[in-house]
Amino acid sequence: MKFQELNHDDAILQEMGRRLVQFRIDLNLTQAELAKRAGVGKRTLERLETGETTQTRTLFRIFRELELLEKIEMVLPEPTARPSRAIKQAEALPKRVSRKRTDQAKAGPWKWGDEL
Repeated sequence: MKFQELNHDDAILQEMGRRLVQFRIDLNLTQAELAKRAGVGKRTLERLETGETTQTRTLFRIFRELELLEKIEMVLPEPTARPSRAIKQAEALPKRVSRKRTDQAKAGPWKWGDEL
């Protein structure tokens, strides 16, 4: 079942818990093993798997151990620069190098390279 088809938060939590159970089983981990590896209590993991609420940090720890943490990138991708922002940033970059005129005065009058 797809999350967007679920209308209630409780249904989403239950579906997420069901999926986490399956990932855990696919990795051949018991609840106690996963809880220990993630640094959370076994009861906390049990609550998560049955669709009860939990702290976000706990969820991230479980995701990390189930090798699901990188999937968050799909849910919340890194923001990209808007074209208007890129144009403003490009305008702020220097376009040329300038030197103070005093550097040229110290070198003496300008001469052609063949004049010695």
